[in-house]
Amino acid sequence: MDFEHIPHAAPVPSATRDEALANPGFGTLFTDHMVVIDYHADKGGWHSARVCPREPIALDPAAAVLHYAQEIFEGMKAYRQEDGGVALFRPEANARRFNASAERMAMPQLPEELFIESIRRLISVDRDWIPTIEGGSLYLRPFMFASEAFLGVRPAREYKFLVIASPAGSYFKSGAPAVKIWVSSDYVRAAPGGTGAAKTGGNYAASLVPQAEAIEKGCDQVVFLDAVEKKWIEELGGMNLFFVFDDGTVVTPPLTGTILPGITRDSLIRLLREEGLTVREEAYSIDQWRADAASGRLVETMACGTAAVVTPVGTVAGHDGEFTIGSGGPGQLTSKLRDKLVGIQRGRVDDTYDWIARLT
Repeated sequence: MDFEHIPHAAPVPSATRDEALANPGFGTLFTDHMVVIDYHADKGGWHSARVCPREPIALDPAAAVLHYAQEIFEGMKAYRQEDGGVALFRPEANARRFNASAERMAMPQLPEELFIESIRRLISVDRDWIPTIEGGSLYLRPFMFASEAFLGVRPAREYKFLVIASPAGSYFKSGAPAVKIWVSSDYVRAAPGGTGAAKTGGNYAASLVPQAEAIEKGCDQVVFLDAVEKKWIEELGGMNLFFVFDDGTVVTPPLTGTILPGITRDSLIRLLREEGLTVREEAYSIDQWRADAASGRLVETMACGTAAVVTPVGTVAGHDGEFTIGSGGPGQLTSKLRDKLVGIQRGRVDDTYDWIARLT
């Protein structure tokens, strides 16, 4: 598909941009441009691809997304490489997951090559927005929503696909060597047969109240239990979990439809197995987590996701008290895996997995 390029008439001055990039934070600073592609079921599907100035979206008050929440998104990053180039990490996996989310939400699929090309086009015009600070990256947010104006309960026939970009620094702001998480006993993130495996906004909206509760309790993140028995660990508000034991085994909750299939999660499973560790995808209860931490059998817990990469969990708190994992700080395996994964993403470690897609 051909892309029309509409230059920004008044891009952010380079001096202003560079000053902002010295401390970009996370999710509040945005680049000059965005990608937009339209879809109409009666007009041949996807059409009118363009790279244009980032600006507000004109939306009819009856747009289906506002009433029936047909919306999906992805989260990925562009990394500046050691040689000055730019690369993406496993973009084809994001494209596949995007289409899996679209299928669950009764939305049209976007060809994988078009998904990736749209990201390439945006980075090509906003490359100077990639931070050069340690740990900096360009966070990319591809998303799609139902734009048809109607109030009938059915899948929409018109959609918009967009990509916006946000220069990013560190995800967690506490500065602690390990995060503290709150066990939600009153709320669940997803139920069997629901949309837990789709990356759709409603799942995150459901996590906002318990996340606020976690912050009120002095924690960084919330961890959810299953919706049926309220005993099995599922995931954090936006990250998957791994449990590392003293016998060299690792457990991560299985993908049963209520957990988002994280790309970082999938990458870590492969890296762990190549370290010679046994990785089991099986249910793990909150009671067992507490008992294993107390006995010393559990030596590390790590959270993972695109935004935070690999992050150690040091303390777990809930209505019935709290417990510490290991020394309460970063474990050796967590640190090793983070260094290796970040090294691959930034070109400091050889990519023997064909995970890196070079852009320049």
